[in-house]
Amino acid sequence: MKMLFKQRFFSWLDSYDIYGEDGRTLYTVKGKMAWGHCLEVYDASGAHIATLKEEVLTWMPRFRMYLGGVHVGDIKKEFTFFKPSFVLECNGWKVAGNFLEWDYEITEGNGSAIAWVSKQFFNFTDTYSIEVAKQEHALMSLMIVLAIDAAKCSGGNA
Repeated sequence: MKMLFKQRFFSWLDSYDIYGEDGRTLYTVKGKMAWGHCLEVYDASGAHIATLKEEVLTWMPRFRMYLGGVHVGDIKKEFTFFKPSFVLECNGWKVAGNFLEWDYEITEGNGSAIAWVSKQFFNFTDTYSIEVAKQEHALMSLMIVLAIDAAKCSGGNA
């Protein structure tokens, strides 16, 4: 399953549309006014299904992921000098790759690929391609991409 993650051109807060290969909207992501990033994910019918919240007053960016109001994991940026690094505390999954080039992979603890992410350049807004091995991993993979994008936008050493 392939998803296109595209930031809206005119938006005061983070706002994204996520499309399937056929061009239909799979998810809509809306930023909320909050101390730190707070992103809510809605399905195609407009139902709120997930939330991503940045913890404030932390040394490095850290995000909590919620599905249906239940905390399901965290992703945090590690302190490094040259190459951004992220630690995923969720389902035993790992995230690795070239974050400077915006190309990375989400894997299970045993190394099996869950999703591949790459940023498409030469667009007016942030646009990512997310290829997911299994459809049931699409939402969690999207939340991880949102967290990494928000962490990189927050500054730090990215």
